[in-house]
Amino acid sequence: MIEVKNLTKRYGTHTAVDNISFSVKEGEIIGFLGPNGAGKSTTMNILTGYLSSSDGVVTVNGHDILTDANAAKASIGYLPELPPLYPDMTVREYLNFMYDLKKCKLPRAQHIEEICRVVKLEGVFGRLIKNLSKGYRQRVGIAQALIGNPPVLILDEPTVGLDPMQIIEIRSLIKSLGKYHTVILSSHILPEVEAVCDRLVIINGGKIVADATPEELTRQYSSSHHLTARIAGAEESVTDLIAKIRGVKKVTSLGSKEPGSFDYLIEQVDGADVRAELFNRLATRKWPLLSLKTADRTLEDIFTSLIQAPSLAAGTKGGNRK
Repeated sequence: MIEVKNLTKRYGTHTAVDNISFSVKEGEIIGFLGPNGAGKSTTMNILTGYLSSSDGVVTVNGHDILTDANAAKASIGYLPELPPLYPDMTVREYLNFMYDLKKCKLPRAQHIEEICRVVKLEGVFGRLIKNLSKGYRQRVGIAQALIGNPPVLILDEPTVGLDPMQIIEIRSLIKSLGKYHTVILSSHILPEVEAVCDRLVIINGGKIVADATPEELTRQYSSSHHLTARIAGAEESVTDLIAKIRGVKKVTSLGSKEPGSFDYLIEQVDGADVRAELFNRLATRKWPLLSLKTADRTLEDIFTSLIQAPSLAAGTKGGNRK
């Protein structure tokens, strides 16, 4: 649905986007992430046709964004971070205005009514936009992006400034839109991205440093060498027992989180798996093993490590991923 090949954007001597390539399949919801100044906004502006590239090719629904711009843009519904709303119009007036502006050919009344049903605007259809809450304004912004039923939706920070309940509602709406549209979602709220997106493309310093599913990133960057265990028993004795197990590199007590037990961080040597031996030795001494799990890193931890050290991401780059 979207193909980005060797895309570069230069401003004088500064390269904002440096020879990046990725693709988005039909029906995917992609999270496009990066810190400020990474080239994320520049890339999104090129995808939507607001900026031209210095080099490279972008195609949307088979149309080149430069040589077949009108057809490419007609395939995109765009929600900028600040939705282009006219506060003195009613929702009805605004959506009709956008229908005319986009030269939509679908049956007007039926099409606008269906969009309002999907984004749940029926109750405010006749109200002035300036009198709506921030959450409803975001819904109006999404509604204008849906006019013409474009196959691709590009949403830039769609939940910024919303309260927790509004965020949940917009997140659910985006998830449902992904059943009928290809979606590129830009957001700084990482739990939101993890909950909604099928795949993440992370850009830093103008280059793609990761292109993978959230699960793939977690597997790649969460160390299988570390375990956390909660064990009922004397802290010093348990620490001494764990340290003597073959394959244990280091054990650290994390203190007591539950009466009568202590938590331990267990670092294993490469290739070792001490879980069975740990269980057997604890069982022999009748020290209950209350929990045992790998020490997974959060998406926020992974994102931070990627933008601080892009070279670490070599194993997750999907390049021209299909």
